[in-house]
Amino acid sequence: MARHRNVRGYNYDEDFEDDDLYGQSVEDDYCISPSTAAQFIYSQRDKPSLVEPVEEYDYEGLKESSSSLLNHQLSGIDQGKSIDSQSSRSESEIVPKVAKMTVSGKKQTMGFEVPGVTEENGHSFHTLQKEHLSEETSIASSDVLDTVSKSVLPSHTIQTSEEQNSPSVPVKKSGKLRQQIDIKAELEKRQGGKQLLNLVVIGHVDAGKSTLMGHMLYLLGNVNKRTMHKYEQESKKAGKASFAYAWVLDETGEERERGVTMDVGMTKFETTTKVITLMDAPGHKDFIPNMITGAAQADVAILVVDASRGEFEAGFETGGQTREHGLLVRSLGVTQLAVAVNKMDQVNWQQERFQEITGKLGHFLKQAGFKESDVAFIPTSGLSGENLITRSQSGELTKWYKGLCLLEQIDSFKPPQRSIDKPFRLCVSDVFKDQGSGFCVTGKIEAGYIQTGDRLLAMPPNETCTAKGITLHDEPVDWAAAGDHVSLTLVGMDIIKINVGCIFCGPKEPIKSCTRFRARILIFNIEIPITKGFPVLLHYQTVSEPAVIKRLISVLNKSTGEVTKKKPKLLTKGQNALVELQTQRPVALELYKDFKELGRFMLRYSGSTIAAGVVTEIKE
Repeated sequence: MARHRNVRGYNYDEDFEDDDLYGQSVEDDYCISPSTAAQFIYSQRDKPSLVEPVEEYDYEGLKESSSSLLNHQLSGIDQGKSIDSQSSRSESEIVPKVAKMTVSGKKQTMGFEVPGVTEENGHSFHTLQKEHLSEETSIASSDVLDTVSKSVLPSHTIQTSEEQNSPSVPVKKSGKLRQQIDIKAELEKRQGGKQLLNLVVIGHVDAGKSTLMGHMLYLLGNVNKRTMHKYEQESKKAGKASFAYAWVLDETGEERERGVTMDVGMTKFETTTKVITLMDAPGHKDFIPNMITGAAQADVAILVVDASRGEFEAGFETGGQTREHGLLVRSLGVTQLAVAVNKMDQVNWQQERFQEITGKLGHFLKQAGFKESDVAFIPTSGLSGENLITRSQSGELTKWYKGLCLLEQIDSFKPPQRSIDKPFRLCVSDVFKDQGSGFCVTGKIEAGYIQTGDRLLAMPPNETCTAKGITLHDEPVDWAAAGDHVSLTLVGMDIIKINVGCIFCGPKEPIKSCTRFRARILIFNIEIPITKGFPVLLHYQTVSEPAVIKRLISVLNKSTGEVTKKKPKLLTKGQNALVELQTQRPVALELYKDFKELGRFMLRYSGSTIAAGVVTEIKE
């Protein structure tokens, strides 16, 4: 076991520190993408060779300017020889400078040492090389070289050193500021005027979430007919013919076999005014932690309920997930909700049934904290595709329903304000090994923006690395901003040190990491009261961490936030309280007042959600 561990924890970057041209096998070229290969191969060959010519540089200008000077001082054969020696010297000087400018990482700081070192080396090298020349010629040529280096090279060298200097801190800072102004314009340009929206689909198990969204994606043309036909045939063979559309989003064998969504499926589609990142959350109570992960990354939600007799009641009454999902998304900051009353074709599009469901659910959602104006109810059928992307033509429905179809409702959602101006924050939702060097992490950027080549700090492990590549919706990009779900290729860190739930930030503005913090919590329906030392499971963004309630500080008034009781002995259903929590391992947190997205969390106990809270104080 120890042998495998050593291999797994081996830092491959160390192999390529020196001038090792043999550190890479031939096969490596073919199992990585060209862009990754270009960077990967270059990192092994970052020592410049003096012989290799550099195509980008225009030597002609240098040769002409030097020859005009030489014409005044030399003639005939001497002139030819000195031009030869001077041009080869200028090449030896220029090549390292070009290489130094393009090398990434720590070697850039060596840029200032290059001119002096290269000139000396150049002099000694060419002096040795031209020993067979007469003493007079060599003196003349060295004089000319000095003249040329004073007249031509200083300005060139200054320019080069400025370019080398560009990655250093002060210049980069101004570049960042300039880029920050551009980032908003770039966002508008990139989306073609379309706004970005993260949408999560939630609801009780078997309400038809995956079928509803799978059919909608098919109608929008995101799934081609051939693929859909294949799903239909395969689902018939498996004896689950009605699950064909659900297979668009339920991609794993186990999900298809069991007929339930287990993990958050993610895909992208576009409406007339928005680019939507769709997350299909699991409805089964065993997979609520996964559902919380999806809901924590969402801006708006679709709550799917089953209109069939008995099915809606089972999902809505005690023990059903409809209530819990509604409470969870509201506690995680979602304020806009579309309720898709699904399977309406099974009750013959009855208006009475629709009104019964909207009455019960509307009352509950209002209690949960949703405004009536932010909740819309839409009758749909996921299997037949009625009222999904176009308003239904069915006579039974058009008699009494004149509202929007589901796609129009999604299009009418108001996108939230993106925190582009805040420091960079990305919460890791998945970690995996890439084919090339380094590894990949995926997650949603909560605040700020990132560019390729940026240095990043991972908390809690407190390790730094470099973002070598950024992928957005499976396409490589140079930058990404708040609200984007991205995949980052990272180098300079061991994959073992990164877990799901780690937060990446800028090294200059790091996020705080702690094991103790104070929070204001709202207690849901609980059977046993919460006391000091109560064990809970803390769900925060993509983290699930065991914790203990160390202190009950005070009970607060729900509406005003004033202290009504100090040092309570216990907390019961519906109370609002200030408590101190302690986690087993450090977690990276932000105060709710600074970062709303990174200041919210949920508490669960024995399979049910018992409280939602916001971070008020971080204890170091």
